[in-house]
Amino acid sequence: MPQTVKVAAVQMDIAIFEKGHNLARIVEFLRAAAQAGAQLIVFPECALTGYCFASLSEALPLTETVPGPSTERIAAECRRLSVWAVVGMLEHAGEAVFNAAVLIGPEGVMGCYRKIHLPCLGVDRFVTPGNRPFRVYETPIGRIGVNICYDAAFPESSRVMALDGADVIVLPTNWPDKAFRVPRYVIPTRAFENRVNYVACNRIGTERNTAFLGHSIIVDFQGDVVSAGSPDREEVLCAELDITGARDKRIVFVPGEYEMERFRDRRPTYYRRIVETS
Repeated sequence: MPQTVKVAAVQMDIAIFEKGHNLARIVEFLRAAAQAGAQLIVFPECALTGYCFASLSEALPLTETVPGPSTERIAAECRRLSVWAVVGMLEHAGEAVFNAAVLIGPEGVMGCYRKIHLPCLGVDRFVTPGNRPFRVYETPIGRIGVNICYDAAFPESSRVMALDGADVIVLPTNWPDKAFRVPRYVIPTRAFENRVNYVACNRIGTERNTAFLGHSIIVDFQGDVVSAGSPDREEVLCAELDITGARDKRIVFVPGEYEMERFRDRRPTYYRRIVETS
């Protein structure tokens, strides 16, 4: 079991409709992050395509299957660099289109998460809600859970993956400027309450009158911010995260007198209201 993993969040601008351009930049940033020693490299939501589409038909020409041409290109680079990447894209599967985040490693596509919680914003107004459960992927660099953007607003999302053993939860996101409280409060809270490392990667720039706030953030399993992005610069944030610490859910201040273990101390019998359909 690895003791630590070096992660990177690639805060970049994205050009809507310019998938080839975005893919080339993703490859460039992959190389830069790998050069900096990163093993797990996270890109924003819809990094391949852009986000602020006015209709599904407008977005449809930019969608791809998974695996597909873009994921194969990224996989070839991951293989060459011996790294893992999480990249946001629009996935075309049968008649459905999903807002997806694909986990890619040296052996190719490891998994594809489809965004479950969809806000009334951008392309999420038109895509199909995710139809797969939250999942934790076992890799040589640790256990990786994947969410996308609005999922972080629902604490159940992170808790499910933490219960399934996630060492790191990654969140490709497109936070607009009015979402500034999410990196400030929500992401550190998700890390703290689950004792799990968290990598939230946002974009910058303006797309069709929607301004994105940057402020990508890497938080350790104790809820402490270890790296934070600017509001308006492309940059690669890097941090070393403790895998061993994230697997130990016990907090001991005074042995036998002042201890907590949040997972052991849960009382799920009393939480049933949370999963009732309203």
